[in-house]
Amino acid sequence: MRALRSALLAGLIALAPAAGRAAEGAISGDVVKIGVLADMSTAMSGNYGTGSVTAARLAVEDFGPTVLGRPIEVVAADHQSKPDVASTLARRWYDVEGVDMITDLGNSAVALGVQALATEKGRLALITGSGSTVITGAQCSPNGALWVIDTHALSRAIAKPLVEAGEKTWFYVVADITLGKSFVADVTPVVTGGGGKVAGQVFHPLLSPDLSSQILQAQASGAGVIALFNVGGDAINAVKQASEFGVLGGRQKLAGFYMTAVDVHALGLAAAGGLYLAEAFYWDQDDAARAFAKRFYARQKAMPNSYQAGVYSAVMHYLKAVRTAGTDAAAPVMAAMRAMPIEDVMTHGGRLRPDGRVIREVSLFRVKRPEESKGEWDVMARVATLSGDEAFRPLSESDCPLVRGKP
Repeated sequence: MRALRSALLAGLIALAPAAGRAAEGAISGDVVKIGVLADMSTAMSGNYGTGSVTAARLAVEDFGPTVLGRPIEVVAADHQSKPDVASTLARRWYDVEGVDMITDLGNSAVALGVQALATEKGRLALITGSGSTVITGAQCSPNGALWVIDTHALSRAIAKPLVEAGEKTWFYVVADITLGKSFVADVTPVVTGGGGKVAGQVFHPLLSPDLSSQILQAQASGAGVIALFNVGGDAINAVKQASEFGVLGGRQKLAGFYMTAVDVHALGLAAAGGLYLAEAFYWDQDDAARAFAKRFYARQKAMPNSYQAGVYSAVMHYLKAVRTAGTDAAAPVMAAMRAMPIEDVMTHGGRLRPDGRVIREVSLFRVKRPEESKGEWDVMARVATLSGDEAFRPLSESDCPLVRGKP
């Protein structure tokens, strides 16, 4: 079945729209230009930032300096987590500077805005830093892809193994933003579907310096799992305060639904030991990942997380597709990306679906206690792994117009 699907998708290259065929064999502007548009100065800069730029440049180094005889260039800018700033930068890149593909795009509002602009301009947006399922759902695009993970996959990768292990009672600490509410909607069916229940939930404003009241409410609920549906500094503050109140040392479990190994390193194992989180990549997962992480660390003085490794993967797959399609025109390149399996240091046997969702494994990790760690970045142990088909929402449940055949 998969072989048939690959053959059909490969045929799309030959059937690409006329505009794409007209450009076939050509590189616009005589250079393939990749833009890394990342948060480099606000709450999530540690998880994206200059690390995303480094990952993109490592991918170009590994692919080679040229494709189809033309040079490859990487440009970068800070969107400051502001959708208007991101759209202004992206429009200039597409219209004036000849950027062919933009990646990273952490922050869902930023990602959706740039993806819409890419569709309008006939360019590509390969989103590695956002987790909103809307990107490949109601607002999906033939010119966009969601490369790393989303709230549905994070919800299943964390909640499913814990519920199956007997953790049936949950309490949510939720950032009062779209992402937080998305987690509530995605996690609850996993908990209740496994025979569990939600004991309660409490919301907090974005960028809350003190979450002690919310953590104490969660602790007092007696729930087996306290789920943190927040990001950046809020998530770090919540873990610190949970540690101070003895949550991580007690019978309750703490799960950070939008946290990475970079956040864990910032917290330290004394504070974060015992925390559960999910990632689509861990620097110590295999020999190839370790070799990539060593090169990344030499430049960043930090190990890569899923989102930064995702930039490497997206750029590498994009360049392979340009070479295969014989052009940097968006339609044939996207068709080639869908036809080819995704194979790189991050991803093994991944695939890009028609709705723009990349299907890959996602793993649940437990943060190590200080006595378990063998080094500064030896911070997590794998607990369980879900296949891509287990983790991500199936196409049969998608509201993407490209899949449903809607106008």
